[in-house]
Amino acid sequence: MVLLFLGAFHGINPGMGWLFAVALGLQEQRLRAVFRALLPIAIGHALSILVVLLVAGMLQVVVPERLLHWLSAGVLCGFGLYKLIRARHPRWVGMRVNFKDLVLWSFLMASAHGAGLMLVPVLLQWPREAYAHAQLIHTLSPDFIATSLSLLLAAVGVHTLSMLLVTAAVAGLIYEKWGLAILRQAWFNLDWVWAGALILTGVCVAVL
Repeated sequence: MVLLFLGAFHGINPGMGWLFAVALGLQEQRLRAVFRALLPIAIGHALSILVVLLVAGMLQVVVPERLLHWLSAGVLCGFGLYKLIRARHPRWVGMRVNFKDLVLWSFLMASAHGAGLMLVPVLLQWPREAYAHAQLIHTLSPDFIATSLSLLLAAVGVHTLSMLLVTAAVAGLIYEKWGLAILRQAWFNLDWVWAGALILTGVCVAVL
C-alpha cells in the first residue's frame, strides 16, 4: 500500500514527468506524443529508485540494523532540508529529446527529488534473517541474491506502475481538458510537500 501511495504521489508531482510529457504533446500538437513520453520517464524513475534500494540493500548486509535506521533517518531529514533550502531541478535538456534523453532526464529528476529515499524505510521492514545468515557465512549465495533481487524488483515494479498510471491520467486530463493554464489557477508547491514528507519519514524512522 505504501509503495502504491508513493507511486501515486510521484505521478501527481509535475516535476516527476507529466508536465514535460504535456509540454511535448503541446509542441507536437498530438496526444500520442504525451503518452509516448511516459514509458521512458517511468523507466528513468524506476532506475533511480532501484539504484537507491540496491545501495540500501547492500548496506543492510554489513551495517547493524539500528545504525542503518539512524543513517537512513539522517539522510531522509538532511535531503528534505536540502530540498526546502535549495529546490533546483536539472535544466540541461531541451525540448527536442529522444527516448534515451527522456530516460536520463527522468533518472536525474527522480534522483534530484530523492524519490528512492522514501522507499528505504519499506526495505528496512523486510525480514533480516536472510541477511544475518549471509553475514554469518561471509558470502552471498545465488538463492539469497535471487530472492533479494526479486523483492527489490517487485517493490520497484509496484511503485513504478502506480506512478505511471497516475502520470498518464494526469497528463491526459491536462492535455485534453485543461491545458497548462490550470497551473496558473490551481497550484501549490509540491516540492515543499515532498520535502516535508522526507523530513517526517526520517523522524519516524529514527524514533520507531
